[in-house]
Amino acid sequence: MTRYTYTKHLANAQRDVSASHVADALFPNDDCAKAKSIISTWPGYMPTPLHSLPDIAQAAGVARIHYKDESTRLGLGAFKALGGAYAVRNWYDTQQALGCSENLAVCTATDGNHGRSVAWGAQQLGIECHIFIHAGVSQNRADSMTELGATVHRVEGNYDFSIAECIRLSEQHGWQIVSDTSWEGYRDIPNQVMAGYTVLADEIVAQLDGEIPTHIFLQAGCGGMAGALMGYFWQQWREELPSIVIVESDMSDCVYQSVKQQSIVLVDIVEETLMAGLSCGEVSELAWPLIQRGASHIITLNDDGVAPMMQWLAKPTADRPVIEGGECSASGLIGLVSASQDESLKSQLGLDSSSSILVIGTEGATDAEQYQKLIQA
Repeated sequence: MTRYTYTKHLANAQRDVSASHVADALFPNDDCAKAKSIISTWPGYMPTPLHSLPDIAQAAGVARIHYKDESTRLGLGAFKALGGAYAVRNWYDTQQALGCSENLAVCTATDGNHGRSVAWGAQQLGIECHIFIHAGVSQNRADSMTELGATVHRVEGNYDFSIAECIRLSEQHGWQIVSDTSWEGYRDIPNQVMAGYTVLADEIVAQLDGEIPTHIFLQAGCGGMAGALMGYFWQQWREELPSIVIVESDMSDCVYQSVKQQSIVLVDIVEETLMAGLSCGEVSELAWPLIQRGASHIITLNDDGVAPMMQWLAKPTADRPVIEGGECSASGLIGLVSASQDESLKSQLGLDSSSSILVIGTEGATDAEQYQKLIQA
């Protein structure tokens, strides 16, 4: 079996499972219920599968792995379809209620999947959309947003440069930013994005049918998904919240550095990871309180295990189908398997033959050319 390795590990001394009020404050049940009631009416909506991965569970020495497969989500192939499009719809409805219906336009910065969601949401409503991407975003991902009617602006530099340009031009033209990360003075729309993500968590709770996993591995870029899912599970399971292991790229290790310093740290990204959706240099202000109090451990990875894990998922076994897991989808499983192959870390995480693991397959082949290249490497 391939040897999977992590680059850094940090236990979070500030974790406090009794602090579920943090989740209650950020994600009132009404917000989550509203998101579910709206998203569940969209054309093409249906819960995505929760697969069992017995082959990988056996290799990792755990009882079972539940893999939430987002590769078919709303035809966009990623969990982010839930967040950006929902925030666009929520903002649009507010504008309509205020009597504003002329010259409505939205914009965002993205590595790909969030931008597709925003573009799809804008297309459904017939409004203008502008997407800002950085130099490392593939042309295939850019084209997928153009095909949804968005105007795509490519910015030199990393993700943070694309955010800055998005903000500058939104102020100049009066466009509404629909970002999946938050900063000082900009919280309401990212909160709606995260509320959209809780639909994913609601599906998981129903699919687990009363089981509470012992460990959840959540990948993080800016932390929006990790914070949203953690918050929802915290509301549901309170003091029984499982161990939450955050997995991120060591090329954009903003969660690791922030937990280490116990305050939000901006990381300058000098090299882009294959796991494009994890390439963010700063933790969202909304996600940070949840991560700071709810995450138990942080693991960072390099890109070495990405292609082998994608290939593993793409090979069917007698017990499971072919799974189209994109680059970011591999990260949670790489974190798990790399930890299980290191006896010291395995012990620290409390992984053993009775462990029940939840991982999120956040995307499918959102860049088909890149996907084929990696699974055939």
